[in-house]
Amino acid sequence: MGNHLYDALFQPHRASARPFLILQDRTELSYDAFLRMTAQYAGALQELGLKPGDRIALQLEKSPQMLAVIAAAIAAGVVFLPLNTAYTPAELSYFVTDAGARVLLADASRREALEPVAGKAGARLLTLNADGTGSFADLARPMPEDFQPVARAPGDLAAFLYTSGTTGRSKGAMLSHDNLLSNAEVLVKAWQFTADDVLLHALPIFHTHGLFVATNVALLAGCPMIFLPKFEADQVIGLLPRATTMMGVPTFYTRLLADPRLDRTLTKGIRLFVSGSAPLLAETHRQWQDRTGHTILERYGMTETNMNTSNPYLGARRAGTVGLPLPGIEVKVCDPSGAELPRGEIGVIEVRGPNVFQGYWQMPEKTREELRPNGFFITGDLGVMGADGYVTIVGRAKDLVISGGFNIYPKEVEDHLDALPGVLESAVIGVPHPDFGEAVVAVVVAARGAALDPAALRESLSRDLAKFKQPKHIAIVGDLPRNTMGKVQKNLLRDQFKGLFQ
Repeated sequence: MGNHLYDALFQPHRASARPFLILQDRTELSYDAFLRMTAQYAGALQELGLKPGDRIALQLEKSPQMLAVIAAAIAAGVVFLPLNTAYTPAELSYFVTDAGARVLLADASRREALEPVAGKAGARLLTLNADGTGSFADLARPMPEDFQPVARAPGDLAAFLYTSGTTGRSKGAMLSHDNLLSNAEVLVKAWQFTADDVLLHALPIFHTHGLFVATNVALLAGCPMIFLPKFEADQVIGLLPRATTMMGVPTFYTRLLADPRLDRTLTKGIRLFVSGSAPLLAETHRQWQDRTGHTILERYGMTETNMNTSNPYLGARRAGTVGLPLPGIEVKVCDPSGAELPRGEIGVIEVRGPNVFQGYWQMPEKTREELRPNGFFITGDLGVMGADGYVTIVGRAKDLVISGGFNIYPKEVEDHLDALPGVLESAVIGVPHPDFGEAVVAVVVAARGAALDPAALRESLSRDLAKFKQPKHIAIVGDLPRNTMGKVQKNLLRDQFKGLFQ
């Protein structure tokens, strides 16, 4: 038996002089050089006493070395746990302890802050880069540049990714070798990736989008990645002519649209722009098409499932939708009991396929709540499927507002607000109300140079929305709180405005 994921993603590139990573200083790292570093890192993991199934936690800045640690963990059968670099030591302590990580690998700048975290979890703390003080790279340096991957079956665990935990304790989603490989295989075909592509990669790699979508697709296709530490519009504009594809979050596209250099000439060599991790405004979709001649492909996925649906590579890419179910993945819209609803009705999206995770680490009850016995995962996302199979997300079930006994879907109100002159974007939430149970509150960001009047906005909405859907309060703010992947953090807005009617 081989190593299911490593054999597919990495073994085909052994001894290949083709570029794998093109760095921000324009230097290149070949597939061969990357895999030699990976082999040494895998040897170091074994030297640390890590065995197949053991966990390693990573809080590292994006770099080729971090990616090599992840590849090494796959080769050695070690379950890796990539963690957001924005997490504080207090937040990190929960993840490292809950996962039972035996090693915590961090950047040298975080050593002092993370020593108590590692001590509490019983994990060994190591820094990544060579510094002559016993770092992970120091440990790896004498290791052979060849490593025999440990046998791993399709169902063996490869990674833990923790959910955001906005409604309670964060959950560790257990992802197997086949969860990751099957999804990458589907995406390579669906988006027609080949070795001739060059993927512009400015996403973080502690998240599904940047790691399991972008990176795994590039590896499986055998194409290079322009590997940037983070998104900077000026740098991306300078590198777009070298790329053929780009994956990003909506914020990438809005920031590029703000630059007058973005035009059809700049993007003429690109064959595909993909957006995900947060909803793409229909207006952004239209503006991008007008400026560049390209239609952004929007898709839908989540931590527990990787990608579920995608607008087609060949066919209609519809603004405001996340497209059709990907091959081999079943998607249905259900009532709370799990019964499938007729096309056109709003309900909770459920998915089933080889992409769906194995359950939540050490949370059997939560796993039973969200994974049905028939294999369907209850996503918690509210959506509607059109007669032609296109899926539209209308919000999270937890974001549904129930006011005076009526259900209000925030996305509907947001769409109306976003279409009004002078509105850049909006977020609609429900907050406690003494008479109605919940009241609709709209938090609105003005477009550059626009002056918004809440009363005028309310009057405009009154012409299009039933009274029970209309916001009882409209707040104008400078920007909306977002997480690192660009998703609006409505839980923070609910906390901010919760006392408005009390």
